[in-house]
Amino acid sequence: MGAGSSTEAEREPLLVPSYTGTNSPVNSRVYRRRWLVLTLFSLLGLMQGMIWNFWGPIQNSAVLAYGFSNSEIAVLVLWGPVGFVPWLLFMWLMDKKGLRVSLLLSAFLMLLGAGLRSVPLPDLHLRRWLIHGGQLLNGLAGPTTMSAGPYLSTTWFAPDQRATATAVASLFCYLGGAASFLVGPLVVPAPNVSQTVNGVAAAVSDNSIQDRIQLILYAELAAVGVLFTAIFFFFPSWPPIPPSVAAASQRLSYRSSICRLLSNLRFLMVALAYAVPTGVIAGWTGVLDMVLTPAKVSQVDAGWIGFWSTIGGCVFGVAMARFADSIRGMLKLILVLMLAGASLSSTWFTLTCLSSVTHLPSTSAILYTSCILTGIFINSSVPIFFELLIETVYPVPEGITCGVVTFLGNLFTGLLLFFLTFYCTDVTWLNWCLTGSCIFSLTLILFFRESYDRLYLDVFVSV
Repeated sequence: MGAGSSTEAEREPLLVPSYTGTNSPVNSRVYRRRWLVLTLFSLLGLMQGMIWNFWGPIQNSAVLAYGFSNSEIAVLVLWGPVGFVPWLLFMWLMDKKGLRVSLLLSAFLMLLGAGLRSVPLPDLHLRRWLIHGGQLLNGLAGPTTMSAGPYLSTTWFAPDQRATATAVASLFCYLGGAASFLVGPLVVPAPNVSQTVNGVAAAVSDNSIQDRIQLILYAELAAVGVLFTAIFFFFPSWPPIPPSVAAASQRLSYRSSICRLLSNLRFLMVALAYAVPTGVIAGWTGVLDMVLTPAKVSQVDAGWIGFWSTIGGCVFGVAMARFADSIRGMLKLILVLMLAGASLSSTWFTLTCLSSVTHLPSTSAILYTSCILTGIFINSSVPIFFELLIETVYPVPEGITCGVVTFLGNLFTGLLLFFLTFYCTDVTWLNWCLTGSCIFSLTLILFFRESYDRLYLDVFVSV
């Protein structure tokens, strides 16, 4: 079942790189253009995350302005995981045609979806249908923007920069979700807030809320349009010369890769360890306003909590990835520490929300701290998980490996949000799901035996 460590034969390169002499280094090169490629990819991921998480942070305003129900808000978030249903098609396209074609297709779907959401129809019933359609099209871009980061880092970056590039490319989707927590509540007024007009206090009207929402929808449409144009003109599929031995080596075919992944017990262990907590926290964060409302936390404060937890995860994730680049072979230890922290902080948050039963102090500072720490530990583990997965199953292509695990993560997100549409009155169970997912993941990683097949190839073949 592939439960043991790889053999010497399995670590041999499938395609021997060319040498200029007996002891000459491998013919490899890195290009300055890689930073432009990484920037465009990351910004598209940022916009995909912003559009996906647009409605959750302003759910109270959206309910008043457009007539959405709480279950419909959960469905709007659910379209993100649903977009992963055709993930095999996007992974096949990336494997056969390179990242340029799959990224252009994803950007076009995002542009079309952002356009549908922005059509200012007076009929609210039809308008809601267009919004749902736009969210679905944006979700279809998820398989590429969320899983192709390791493929990009291997294709364009040297081995001592791969984990850092993976972190930047992978975490910008989460950064987009964090930005929506900030932009939405700050621009769109909450329905229970009053504004002063000519010295007279008046409740915020439905039309005022709709106008503010429409402003953000137009701005996001313009941003996606600019990114689509830039990717079309400036984003190539591959560099002329690969940056490392691993990038130059032949990989398994698409069908062989899928079969190898599904039959590899070690891969399935770490895939579940990644998918369960990241999938649960994605759904949990998407309805964070709903989760924190029983704790008397306002829409704006819930937005700030979601923002800082995700921002902290992105910053800490890049820092840990840089540390992993400088001290190689420590991925499992880093994950154990992160997941232990996530388990403790999520348990703290869950028990704090049950202060009437546990009699623990429940203050805004405690809710902020425990929630933000949970988001930091889980979100920052994403690039480390990606690197460990790729090392474990090499020479399976990076895009296929990460496509499978991000599909699993979104499957768990979809299941969580699906149940939320039926059990949305008391959402305490969501907090218990988050805590249980962290403990489950920590247990799997503790029993996982790590190996570094791709690193072995770069270190011993290229020297």
